Amino acid sequence: IFASCIKKIRSQVPGCRVEVLIPDFAGSWPALKKVIDVRPDVLNHNIESPKRVFPKVRPKGDYRLSLDLLAQAKELDPATVTKSGIIVGMGETTDELVETMHDLRGVDCDLLTIGQYLRPSAKHLPVDRFYTPAEFDELGAIGRKLGFKHVASGPLVRSSYHADEQHDAAYATSALAGGSELPTRSTCQ
Repeated sequence: IFASCIKKIRSQVPGCRVEVLIPDFAGSWPALKKVIDVRPDVLNHNIESPKRVFPKVRPKGDYRLSLDLLAQAKELDPATVTKSGIIVGMGETTDELVETMHDLRGVDCDLLTIGQYLRPSAKHLPVDRFYTPAEFDELGAIGRKLGFKHVASGPLVRSSYHADEQHDAAYATSALAGGSELPTRSTCQ
């Protein structure tokens, strides 16, 4: 369905930039290949949390599988711009967040978002702690030092936060390195 949606959008609005947020497809690389083959401008799969707290945050997910999916996307098409997101405030440590960033860079993830976990209801996990703006700034600086092409880090940041800026940063870096040219903006954003 992801591939057909991207095709439909592009048929209706040529030049429209498309970022797709995908699941782990239960490790089905053929399903991932269908998405890669239609060349989304950004392929996003959120890792959500560090390895230690991952089972409580995403009990049906698998930390390693999320990393493998991002690696496989690059394997299928090295020009694919990949993105992932981390939500903080669920009991992780700063060292674990840095380790997660290293893991993401280890699979050549290009873009990163870091935001505060906000408990949607009493049935969901409680917030362990709220990070300060200075802590978000520090995490963003660490991510940039590790080589992410763009890092959006702040209390209200979500995976789509200023997606246009993240896209532009990724493609500008790629164009400077002799890669793909930055697609022009269209009326679809």
